[in-house]
Amino acid sequence: MHAEVSSLAASEALPLGPLVDSTPARRPERVELEGRHVRIVPFHAPTHAPELYHLSHGAEAERLWAYLFPAPFESEKAFTAYYALAAEKDDPLLYAIVDKASGRAVGHATYLRIELAHRVIEVGNILYTPALARTPGGTEAMYLMAKYVFEELGYRRYEWKCNALNMPSRRAAERYGFRYEGIFRKHMIVKGRNRDTAWFAMLGEDWPQRAFAFETWLAPENFDAGARQHLALGVLNASTLDGGDHVMRRADLDDLPAVEALQRAAYAKNRVLLGVEPVPLLWDYKKVFREREVWVQDSATGLAGALILLPREEDFLIDSLAAAPMAQGKGIGNTLLTAGENRARALGYDTIRLYTGEPLSANINWYRRKGFSIERVEQMPDRRLVHLVKRLG
Repeated sequence: MHAEVSSLAASEALPLGPLVDSTPARRPERVELEGRHVRIVPFHAPTHAPELYHLSHGAEAERLWAYLFPAPFESEKAFTAYYALAAEKDDPLLYAIVDKASGRAVGHATYLRIELAHRVIEVGNILYTPALARTPGGTEAMYLMAKYVFEELGYRRYEWKCNALNMPSRRAAERYGFRYEGIFRKHMIVKGRNRDTAWFAMLGEDWPQRAFAFETWLAPENFDAGARQHLALGVLNASTLDGGDHVMRRADLDDLPAVEALQRAAYAKNRVLLGVEPVPLLWDYKKVFREREVWVQDSATGLAGALILLPREEDFLIDSLAAAPMAQGKGIGNTLLTAGENRARALGYDTIRLYTGEPLSANINWYRRKGFSIERVEQMPDRRLVHLVKRLG
């Protein structure tokens, strides 16, 4: 029972949360989720338990099982019996993480605390053996499970909880794009010890930008011949961006209407000069949030600016830089451009590119004053685009 107390006078309006879609989420099923490195499959104890037992009960067993609810098992038989019962449950719903190259189970994870009416679900009981930890497959497993939750099942909140002392798990949560929400003190007694629990969550409106970060990181071109990453997932999932005089924040789907309105207002004057619709006004912004980085600058009266960026294999594209009309002439353009350059540097790029319409000479001259040079002019069916480039020192 919740301890709800009201002391408002009869004439005062009750502060209530916004109305939301109350359609329940779907229950996760025993499906298979296919990635490039791993497959997420329903746990089959006779097959997966022996494979996991041998990978998880070596010299590092005590450390590997330190923060999990069970302790290391005394035998493969005991391990298999435990997991045979666990695999029958619907909550927690247990999956094996299977390495596609070897065909063997290298870890497991569950969906648990499944609240269909509230559309809340948790990922937990995560075991990564040494064969999975710190590999692309480990990251891909969390991407596949989050994608299923948000894009197939319709949840609005995805939780990650761990022992507050478990720093590797806390770092992993933030690297994957979960937001830290606080500590539940004396939350549990586990193996006779107190457990304070650190709570993290990812929301449905966060997912498009998180998905883009995951997919950018997992792309084959993000790894060199030695399987070393070029772009770090933790950096790709950054939530703030230094713009010099201002700090920008990562947009989420709640910002979509405001971003669309800002883009329309910012680019409206270019329509007359170009004689055609400006490129950013041709976009489907729901796709933009899923396929680009979107950053915004807040002001007291709404969004002052929006920055849409695309890390590419060879360069970093500033796809749109837009200041709200009420903010123009106040340095917001400098903030946005500085933020774009800082983002490129943070991700390790030395080349930035952008484009603008050929008739927009004021824009072209401003970019040239900021260190860009004209690289080429592209003839399109309905317009000519001037492509500019800047090398970062």
